[in-house]
Amino acid sequence: MMQSATSATESMTALEKILRANRWRIREGRMASEDVDGWNGCFYVPLDGERYHVMIGEGMGFRHLSVTNAQKKRIPEWVTMCRLKELFFADDAWVVQYHPPKEEHINDHPFCLHLWESIEEPMPHPSIVQV
Repeated sequence: MMQSATSATESMTALEKILRANRWRIREGRMASEDVDGWNGCFYVPLDGERYHVMIGEGMGFRHLSVTNAQKKRIPEWVTMCRLKELFFADDAWVVQYHPPKEEHINDHPFCLHLWESIEEPMPHPSIVQV
């Protein structure tokens, strides 16, 4: 189990997470955004000696995060996705990676993965006993 920056009794919200993540926000150039943009923007996040390009957005009922390795042409590993979930989403959020049907699959970037959180309706999920 990964260690969290907060204690077991302290849970962080998405707002608290984005306030911490603002230190990695891209502030210049065509991908620039500001703190007031909240859950919309681009970030360079350092993790385990590597740098990841993270884009986040909120709309149409979801929070969405996409990530690519900014240094290598390589799909992010599971542990990286877990760390990004922990860095950007509320501690109590159910977040998923979708695998769409083949006819709806779009691959604009072969080394990019996505995380999604439903913000208008509870995310359906299996019983904790099944996880």
